[in-house]
Amino acid sequence: MVAQEVIAVDSTGVARENPLVVTAGVAKEIDSILPFKRFKAEGVSAVIGGYVVLDSDIDKSYLEFQQNGVSVEEVTRCELLGKLMEDKLYLHQAEQDSIIISDAEINPQVDQLVEYMVGQLGSEEKVVSYYRKDNLLQLKNDLLKAKREIELAKRMQAKVVENIEVTPEEVSVFFNSIPEDERPVFSAEVEVAQIVVEPKVSKEATQAVIDRLNELREDIVEGGSSFATKAVLYSKDGAASRGGLLPSMRRGDPYAKEFKDVAFSLLEGEVSEPFSTEFGFHILKIDKIRGQEIDVRHIILFPELTNAAIEKANDRIKKIRSSIVNDSITFDRAARLYSDDATTRNDGGQLVNPSNLDTRFDLTKMDPTLSAQVYNLAQGEVSQIFVDQDRTGKKTFKFLTLTNRYEEHPADFVKDYEKIKSLALRQKQIKTIEQWQEKKIKDTYVNVNQDYKECDFASNWVKQ
Repeated sequence: MVAQEVIAVDSTGVARENPLVVTAGVAKEIDSILPFKRFKAEGVSAVIGGYVVLDSDIDKSYLEFQQNGVSVEEVTRCELLGKLMEDKLYLHQAEQDSIIISDAEINPQVDQLVEYMVGQLGSEEKVVSYYRKDNLLQLKNDLLKAKREIELAKRMQAKVVENIEVTPEEVSVFFNSIPEDERPVFSAEVEVAQIVVEPKVSKEATQAVIDRLNELREDIVEGGSSFATKAVLYSKDGAASRGGLLPSMRRGDPYAKEFKDVAFSLLEGEVSEPFSTEFGFHILKIDKIRGQEIDVRHIILFPELTNAAIEKANDRIKKIRSSIVNDSITFDRAARLYSDDATTRNDGGQLVNPSNLDTRFDLTKMDPTLSAQVYNLAQGEVSQIFVDQDRTGKKTFKFLTLTNRYEEHPADFVKDYEKIKSLALRQKQIKTIEQWQEKKIKDTYVNVNQDYKECDFASNWVKQ
């Protein structure tokens, strides 16, 4: 048996710490000798290890389903409680296994979410009021806690199945165990390649941005101007509203390499010289250094594109497309020679599905911008030229070709082996998780309120 802490709950529904450590199997016998009585506080549905599920948590789950357009007519409170208890079990075990998630990992997600909410409601004050918080810091702390718990549960579940694999024999057994008339039908899929032409920024436009950043830097360093104020006035990204302040940064965080190299080379309070990344041109300032973590502000500017540069890029891509349509060159060779997209040109423009790193795209799940271009294309046909725009606002000209089309069809063991393997692996992972849950429930202190003892839970939460 695994030693567990006995948890008491006060009248607010908050778990109280108890120094007495017992095994889960004798938890009930301890009730009579505890210096306080454990009782079901108002609104507490269950206690899992050191975590509490409140009746209000079930209500919130219903509300989240409704807000996401999911019907709740056939969803019972018992089912929702079972799911919430699973989440708490993962959190409890993550704590036992010393899985830690730092604020630096979660802060960017919280900042992005708050930025989105501000964009939807119009101001930070309206967001705070809408969520009935006293101030933005309180809201961010609540979001931070919620995001951390979600991530901890995900990592714990991933840890449970991280070493699970399936052999070809297991894949075959799995496939053959499915009755022929019940085998899955796979949606239509396509393989797509692209050619990208990016309007070229002139040397004069690039130098103008560098000169402007140098002027701002001089005002800050020599003239005593506030970096934050300059960022609010002139920076061209979402962080401008926060005075250019970015989420706390560590070396392993997903920032551009050039950005991290500059940031970690500066002293506290120092302002960098202008430098470029794939996103634009920056200057940055280090607000605070805390060991391996730093607080960074930046100002980002983008060079102006002239109408002449846009027209030149448009003419260029038209000529490339015309050469392919007239069979003067193959799409593959044209992509390798002329495409401006470094990530795809060496593969003849072949796109990779980011969700599974495969070259196939399910037409029903494909990015709408891409699916609209290729939906009616025949294999080998090229699309019309269209304008695409990335998250920084940078525009490029593109056209696509359909390199392969796979029509909707019943699962075929040979043709769809990788998909069938994924299904077999998922089934094995689910069984592994079920076995893990069964064992951990036995070894963990679990107290389900009497109101839910008759629920038909998928797992043995009432330990019958």
